[in-house]
Amino acid sequence: MNTTSDKIDYDESTITTLSSLEHIRLRSGMYIGRLGNGTHPDDGIYVLVKEVIDNSIDEFIMGYGNKINIKLEENEVIVRDYGRGIPLGKVVDCVSKINTGAKYNTDVFQFTVGLNGVGTKAVNALSSSFMVKSIRDGNYVAAYFEKGVLINKEEGTTEEKNGTITKFIPDEVIFGEYLYNNSFLTKRFWYYVYLNIGLEIKFNGEKFSSKKGLFDLLEKEVGEEKIYDQIYYKSDKLEFSFTHTNSYGENYLSFVNGQHTTDGGTHQSAFREGILRGINDYSKKDFQGADIREGLFGTIAIKVQDPIFESQTKNKLGNNEVKSPIIQEVKTAVEDFLHKHKETADRLLDKIVFNEKVRKELQNVK
Repeated sequence: MNTTSDKIDYDESTITTLSSLEHIRLRSGMYIGRLGNGTHPDDGIYVLVKEVIDNSIDEFIMGYGNKINIKLEENEVIVRDYGRGIPLGKVVDCVSKINTGAKYNTDVFQFTVGLNGVGTKAVNALSSSFMVKSIRDGNYVAAYFEKGVLINKEEGTTEEKNGTITKFIPDEVIFGEYLYNNSFLTKRFWYYVYLNIGLEIKFNGEKFSSKKGLFDLLEKEVGEEKIYDQIYYKSDKLEFSFTHTNSYGENYLSFVNGQHTTDGGTHQSAFREGILRGINDYSKKDFQGADIREGLFGTIAIKVQDPIFESQTKNKLGNNEVKSPIIQEVKTAVEDFLHKHKETADRLLDKIVFNEKVRKELQNVK
């Protein structure tokens, strides 16, 4: 039984204010989702790699630098891009001060993944050693950190090409003993190049690139299992592809500004609805969604100027205003494609009719 003397006083002395660095290290899950030891693709050490590469991808999206070199040596990650480089006077701030960055300026970065000014700062804070070097027009600034604390800063001239070099080692104090799984990394790199046609990533000497984007992604995922040639569409802000297989259920790979939204979101639900409407409008039928989606495998990628994600790890999109435009564009594109490709349309409808028949037979049995 607690007595009054056992109770802790709740007064001004119990109120603690953490610096942003202390908060990231103490509450790392709020920033990177989970810790883990590298045995799961969502473990924090992979999120750190992603946060750094996302900045290089954003440069590519804005038209600067089509190559990213990545090296993994023991547990040190080195990322070198050939974008514009961080403005030299802001190198330290951009990797150490929360809510500092150019991505709030939509004239500079229109379709970015990292919008909240946290990503690279979290990498810095959660690394035992962290170095960033920015090269701009013959000049450079390099900053060295340990556990988020600035240790040294250099500046001078160089003949290196413009861009940013980032090196870091995730802190074992935070993550414990861990080991990177290269297969998790290479899968992520493939996604990057599928979503960014013209980008080349080199990882420990292995090259990744794609000429047909989501068409290539779906081809790799489905391969010979597809029932008909995949339906593919691409515009400035929307790209999608889908086909049917004989597998059960429905599968989707969805992306926003290059971010893999593993839990879907408003864009994915709009994609599903657009496919349904497009097929029904083409066929002049009223198929149920379940019959159209059984065995469907689809990929969708969109660009949104102000994405709203449901967490810092950005697994699910929440923007409601994107639904109606996506539904309409997908519907129109699907209907147009089916009119132009009758053999594909016939095979697709055969699959849907088969699904409908199986569903009704099961209902009768029940």
